[in-house]
Amino acid sequence: MPRIAVYPGSFDPVTYGHLDIIRRSQELFDLIIVAVNDNPSRDMLFTGDERVGMVKEFIGDLSRVQVERFEGLLVDYAQEKGAGFIIRGLRALSDFEYEFQMNLMNRRLNPHIETIYLITNQDYSYLSSSIIKEIVRLRGSTSGLIPESVREKLLKKMKG
Repeated sequence: MPRIAVYPGSFDPVTYGHLDIIRRSQELFDLIIVAVNDNPSRDMLFTGDERVGMVKEFIGDLSRVQVERFEGLLVDYAQEKGAGFIIRGLRALSDFEYEFQMNLMNRRLNPHIETIYLITNQDYSYLSSSIIKEIVRLRGSTSGLIPESVREKLLKKMKG
């Protein structure tokens, strides 16, 4: 039976930190589904389709990785996809409390899906999509943090 994992997130925009988690997850799973979340409670800069497109462009031809949009409960989506695992990245201690609560609730909703945490590479431990948007807004350098194509999309979106 294949080991399928879901890596959820808003990816607004996708960063090299996200790519690091995806690449490292490939060593553990047969299939990774990058699940781009349509969360109506969050104010997104990019549409769901734009975010899916950026992630697909970003991951290129990585084998065993799919990118899809989803909405609703993550554990329901994971079960629908036949995934037994959820992948989450931890950047700092402050991420842990939120992730701990989410893990306990997800376990209650579906005890058959296990959450796997990967500690973010130290090169990206300070990186978030929110910080990237602020750097681009203030015309700072994002070299080594996001691809140039993502930066161009951010600049275009922020002008409009």
